[in-house]
Amino acid sequence: MKLNQLRLVLVLLTFACFGRTVFGEDIKHSFFIAGPTFTGVIDEEGREAWDSGKAAARDGFVLPNGNVLIAWSDEVKEFTRDKQVVFRFARSADAKEIGTVERLDNGRTLITELGPKPRLFEVDAGGKIVLEFPLKPETDNAHMQTRMARKLPSGNYLVPHLLAFKVKEYSPTGDVLKEFPTDMDFLGGREAKNWPFTAIRLSNGNTLVNLTNGNKTVEMDASGKVIWKVGNDDFPNEKPFDDPCGGQRLPNGNTVICSYHSDRPIKIFEVTRDKKIAWTYTGKHKAHEVQVLTTNGKPIEGKPMK
Repeated sequence: MKLNQLRLVLVLLTFACFGRTVFGEDIKHSFFIAGPTFTGVIDEEGREAWDSGKAAARDGFVLPNGNVLIAWSDEVKEFTRDKQVVFRFARSADAKEIGTVERLDNGRTLITELGPKPRLFEVDAGGKIVLEFPLKPETDNAHMQTRMARKLPSGNYLVPHLLAFKVKEYSPTGDVLKEFPTDMDFLGGREAKNWPFTAIRLSNGNTLVNLTNGNKTVEMDASGKVIWKVGNDDFPNEKPFDDPCGGQRLPNGNTVICSYHSDRPIKIFEVTRDKKIAWTYTGKHKAHEVQVLTTNGKPIEGKPMK
């Protein structure tokens, strides 16, 4: 390798290890990740800024008050930044896993449990269940029943069901009001294993869905029609999609995606509407879920779409 080529490689690696883009404008994000080796906050220089002390989390949020709400398979905890636990909910005895956590505008906490009786429920600050209904994942495989359920402004709930190949919208009484299939021929049918993992209702009414084994992300309109799709075919050199699990739509319209199984340098990336990579995280930690907190020193505004 020539000296100039070597210098270029070293520069790119230096930018990559701090989570900066190597594809365009210099962007720095700080972010929360729930991952197999680390669950906490990474700062804009790629350093571990806050560590929950327990890896292998499923879901989580940094709350507006600065506390951190995290779901593991066996429990949900809310921490202050000095790691005082101010809320805890343990998995029910007959459940196999917890799949979701979200702090709601009414102060309650949304949780899903997977197993022989999959269910979605809301608990109050004291841990009392105040709303509950059974989920319909169409499989007995607890681990594959659901992920990343979210409550909508309408009061309904958006729940991705992996092996059902559907995102379902439930009413507060547990009725399925709408389904968004992900096994259509246009996306490769069931053979493509487009298992819906993250489903995000956008402010325009569309639904953003990460499809795990299918290694793609789609945006659907209210009828379920795919109006935007991005995957490895759009990036033949980088191939950043490798089990896209968690994700986030940023206020600028870009989409942040976790590649949970990636053994390549790119673990998390940000893609523009016109399918350009704007930012990458190539640190050592894989990510199951992500929440971008700041960009170039400025906090992300509004409730995160994730």
